[in-house]
Amino acid sequence: MTDVLLTPFDLRGLPLPTRVVMAPMTRARAVREVPDDLTARYYAQRAGAGLIVTEGAPVSREGVGYLFTPGLHTDEQVTGWRHVTDAVRDRGGRVFAQLWHVGPASHVSLQPGGRAPVSSTDRARADTAFARLPDGTPGRVPASAPRALRADEVARVAADFAAAATNADAAGFHGVELHAATQYLFEQFLNSRVNDRPDRYGGRTLADRLRFTLEVVDAVVERLGAHRVGVRVSPFSTVGNMPEDDKAEETYRALAAELAARDLAYLHVHDTSGFGGDGDRVRALLPALRPEGGRTALVLAGGLTPTGAADLIGAGLIDLAAFGRPYIANPDLVQRLRAGLPLAEADPATFFGGDATGYVDYPAVTGAARHPA
Repeated sequence: MTDVLLTPFDLRGLPLPTRVVMAPMTRARAVREVPDDLTARYYAQRAGAGLIVTEGAPVSREGVGYLFTPGLHTDEQVTGWRHVTDAVRDRGGRVFAQLWHVGPASHVSLQPGGRAPVSSTDRARADTAFARLPDGTPGRVPASAPRALRADEVARVAADFAAAATNADAAGFHGVELHAATQYLFEQFLNSRVNDRPDRYGGRTLADRLRFTLEVVDAVVERLGAHRVGVRVSPFSTVGNMPEDDKAEETYRALAAELAARDLAYLHVHDTSGFGGDGDRVRALLPALRPEGGRTALVLAGGLTPTGAADLIGAGLIDLAAFGRPYIANPDLVQRLRAGLPLAEADPATFFGGDATGYVDYPAVTGAARHPA
């Protein structure tokens, strides 16, 4: 039974009609890096979710690692996102913007002035970026060698996130999620086998590994309030050539405690077992990520089925369940779950880039509540 998925939840004062979350998914459709009418149509179709978390929105030009991703660092982008949030709100939806800095998962052609992308270190190289191939067409290219952020640059990056959070507020979002998962900039600091810095942001001690993430979190919380901020993490992930970290459990237990102490809206855990991660270890860690008495909700994403998600909520292991691929082909996912209707399958060939095909042309089923096509 999936009935528990359809029960309301109070997300730090934001009433969610269900516990079904639309997970953030890069779709690479914003040709000018500005949300457009197609973007608004896509999210409006999915406004029936308990909560939408958008695709990653780069917080700066430096944070870009993929073509066609709509950012939150220019006035034009803010205006574009405002049309999106208006469309979602008009349909009774709730939406958080995911704030993104890819760190080393970029290419010099995407960076300001053709500079090297940044990381915690100049030693670890990401696998690929999504940039222009030699013939000018978009595609996967080897990520460029990164440079290590200087300690005196950390405040600038934190300020970029804070500014993007302010932009998200101006654009009408209910809150923001910091993308601290799957190889990107935060994880470059959190992983002790990647972070070889000798300074106060280095990987040698637990406090130093957490420092970068917590400073950025605090900068964003100062702008929006803790009740409007979530963080996404991926314990034990090896996405993007990330090495297995034998200190991961210690790191994420401590990070969860710090975020709960700050009364954040939620901690969003991405189980990357579908990409070679250790799903069993992630599930075993869930109880430790829920400090007693805390108000920070726990969200889980990654290969969930409705039944499996309902079981985890019923067991008190998570509060909210995030679905990614099911939301690509089922814009009316909640309505289908409520009616016990089958789910459509998405076409992987249209996941990234392209036009309306595979983006806004998946229909609602007959008998389910429809959104404008």
